[in-house]
Amino acid sequence: MASHGRPGAVRKLKKGPTIGTGGHGRKALEGKGPTPKAEDRPYHKAYKNKELAERSAAKRGGGRNQASGRKGKATEEIVTGRNSVVEALRAGIPAKALHVAIRVEMDDRVREALKLATERGIPVMETGKPELDRMTEGAVHQGLMLQIPPYEYADALDLVDETVEKFKRGHIANAPLFIALDGITDPRNLGAIIRSASAFSAHGVIVPERRSVGVTASAWKTSAGAAVRVPVARVGNLNSALKSFKDKGIFVLGLDGDGDISLPELTLGKDPVCLVVGSEGKGLSRLVRENCDQIVSIPIDSAMESLNASMAVGISLYEISRQRSA
Repeated sequence: MASHGRPGAVRKLKKGPTIGTGGHGRKALEGKGPTPKAEDRPYHKAYKNKELAERSAAKRGGGRNQASGRKGKATEEIVTGRNSVVEALRAGIPAKALHVAIRVEMDDRVREALKLATERGIPVMETGKPELDRMTEGAVHQGLMLQIPPYEYADALDLVDETVEKFKRGHIANAPLFIALDGITDPRNLGAIIRSASAFSAHGVIVPERRSVGVTASAWKTSAGAAVRVPVARVGNLNSALKSFKDKGIFVLGLDGDGDISLPELTLGKDPVCLVVGSEGKGLSRLVRENCDQIVSIPIDSAMESLNASMAVGISLYEISRQRSA
């Protein structure tokens, strides 16, 4: 019986030398160079996976907001897996569609996902497993996938102008209060900051377009729904934006362990303020630090080097809120 050998292996029959081969035999001995990577070989599965991933990325659109901070094309996000999808629906994250695998095995999580999606008017689409595999780029989806539309970022300068104008006209009681993020990349930090901003009546959160976190499903979930109430704006250049804020009468206060003043000594709490917080590791960047009117530090035990960014913002917002209500 003939052996089938390895699946996909190519077998060639041996062939003896032929007349007139010339130097071709010597060339064959030279070899064909290094073996190409799996993803560069058209017959390999890795090559097909790479092509699918590239096509999927192209369909979702790669461009983020323009450098001016105006609304632009943003990338869609997906949530996969039964627990994650149910948690996202419970958190009220805006969703474009719920994809459910055809003949999915029903359990309590699938039933709850279908119930929540129906109650919120989210389209439920039956999708074949191969298509779900393609859409999720091979992620473990367990027959459920939630499509999250791109977040609609506000324009930072427009948001500041509108808030300042409302304050001047007496349409809002407290002076404008914003939080700007400098180099923060953890979406959970952003979500917690949005939550604190909502709790202490801040008027918006500002994030840079590059090297910064955006409003993802994780950030939305951590905000516990506060992302609905507090606008998040994007800017192309944070330093330019901070200079513009100062021109509009807003004091820019940087939060840093090595501050000019201690938080309890802050005297600008009742004025229009933009708090700027840096990452836990690097802190404020040099240029951002130079553009701040004051650097404020929070007194903590010397055994603790620094505070988490969202915690520092929450404590600072509480102090400003306390001053404003006094």
